[in-house]
Amino acid sequence: MENIALIESFSEFKDDKLIDRVTLMAILEDVFRNALKKKYGSDDNFDIIINPDKGDMEIWRRRVIVADEDLDFENEEITLTEARRIEPDFEIGEEVSEEVKLIDLGRRAILALRQNLISKIHEHDNTNLYKQFKDLIGDIYTAEVHHVRPRAVILVDDEGNEIVLPKEKQIPSDFFRKGDNVRGIIENVELKGNKPQIIMSRTSEKFLEKLFEQEIPEVFDGLIMIKGVVRIPGEKAKVAVDSYDDRIDPVGACVGMKGSRIHGIVRELGNENIDVINYTTNTQLFITRALSPAKVSSIKINEETKRAEVFLKLEEVSKAIGRGGHNIKLAGLLTGYELDVIREGNIAEEEDDVELTEFSDEIEAWVIEEFAKIGLDTARSILKQDVNDLVRRTDLEEETILDVIRILKDEFED
Repeated sequence: MENIALIESFSEFKDDKLIDRVTLMAILEDVFRNALKKKYGSDDNFDIIINPDKGDMEIWRRRVIVADEDLDFENEEITLTEARRIEPDFEIGEEVSEEVKLIDLGRRAILALRQNLISKIHEHDNTNLYKQFKDLIGDIYTAEVHHVRPRAVILVDDEGNEIVLPKEKQIPSDFFRKGDNVRGIIENVELKGNKPQIIMSRTSEKFLEKLFEQEIPEVFDGLIMIKGVVRIPGEKAKVAVDSYDDRIDPVGACVGMKGSRIHGIVRELGNENIDVINYTTNTQLFITRALSPAKVSSIKINEETKRAEVFLKLEEVSKAIGRGGHNIKLAGLLTGYELDVIREGNIAEEEDDVELTEFSDEIEAWVIEEFAKIGLDTARSILKQDVNDLVRRTDLEEETILDVIRILKDEFED
């Protein structure tokens, strides 16, 4: 088999792997040099000439002519008798160049060459893939569901690259079928052996930030800056925004008319409730805004401990805490302060109030827990609430809530 024919045989990998011919030739030279080292012990006296345009190559071995009786190193030396078979005028001390045909290496060596080439091309692909996706970390990426597994969803992009979306990186309400297009951010690229594993996330704060950039032109253009993002994936998020231009209302621009701009983001995140608030360097005002929709009476801040006592009227406490404690938790994460709620109210009423746990013989523990999740842990705190509001904010049926209210009213009437 001639060199060019063998090169063309190897070049089938070029089309399969989308590798350019110049790179392929460089890999081929490396592979052939390894083969020469194995057969001859060294490749120092070999010249490999590659023509990437024609896909051809030549291998030439250089040897010094010695007297027939002085031959010590067959790879680097050639006898005068043998040299004169090539060219009658050769003399001792001159250098002879001979072309080496790849077929001369032997069938087994050629098979080894092919296997080595496959390995080198895979190594090249993996290195390029690793670099490519390393540069995409933090960017939104779309891929198609290829396989759904209990602990991860395997995605494939348009170029056939495999991307892993682990269960813990999925929003709790996510449900995928084969063929679905999935958006997320490239969170990490890990090397598993020599193969890169690309990790996607839909729960990262960065994903929400990038969605704002993608969906809201002013954010993309830099007219509105995102100063902070915190999330409880699938439940609630808070985003602090600011603008250098006083003419731009950053919150209004992000939310849009009747929520038109933010609606697509909410839908992408499984109806995650997103609060957009104006950022400020005034800590008290920032905490007040972060605790929205609750109305804060006053705040006492301890900068050393990074704690803040937030004073609220009784009817505002449950709003500040939010369902499952999500609102106050996110407000604390966004502002960087540990928030302690201090209730304000009628002292006589407070003294007359009763902890909800005192009714455990009449009200089931899980019902008491549901009220506690939204910051209602006393009898009067529940009696002050609207029934429809309690139905909306808890997982309790209206009938259950009415039963609780009846029990509590009986206590105070007695």
